[in-house]
Amino acid sequence: MIGRLQGILAAKQPPELLIDVQGVGYEVQVPMTCFYDLPEIGKPVTLWTHFVVREDAQLLFGFNTLDERALFRQLIKAQGVGPKMALGILSSLSAQQFIHSVQQGDLTTLVKIPGVGKKTAERLLVEMRDRLKDFAGAQVDTGLPGVAAAAPVAVVVSARDEALSALVALGYKDAVAQNTLKKVAADGMSAEEMIRAALKSML
Repeated sequence: MIGRLQGILAAKQPPELLIDVQGVGYEVQVPMTCFYDLPEIGKPVTLWTHFVVREDAQLLFGFNTLDERALFRQLIKAQGVGPKMALGILSSLSAQQFIHSVQQGDLTTLVKIPGVGKKTAERLLVEMRDRLKDFAGAQVDTGLPGVAAAAPVAVVVSARDEALSALVALGYKDAVAQNTLKKVAADGMSAEEMIRAALKSML
């Protein structure tokens, strides 16, 4: 199992990264809450990873902290929650915000996450309550993060198209993502800023 990667950030197009580790490029998917804190392209980066092997693919998921990875691993143990949905959950909410939602029984917030219907949200509240006891000491942040300045990105497509692609990859329907971007996107915003604003507005 690949548990950690330390190398150079070669490329990033949310929610995917390419990390160069001594000449080998690793493709890694990360939640947007981790994506915002990445260094600039060409800079050193360290990620804690979770390796998923399927019949048709081998996937790496990356996280900035061990707590984020631990929460991801707990999420994919829940009934009906796979890696893609877990990635969507941790892209919409920080680890602390998700923990707070579970502790407060906040069904309304959870059902706004792409792919999480009412039944899945109810199961998460029940199943995760006990599993999150290990996270009881985590500092709770109930406010959504503000839009931070984004690191420079090698632009191949427009920032808006990149943001749209990322939102669709996270599970939002194309029409919903486009309509949300129309409301929040402004001239001069980077893709990361658009994604962050869009995710905030949909919760």
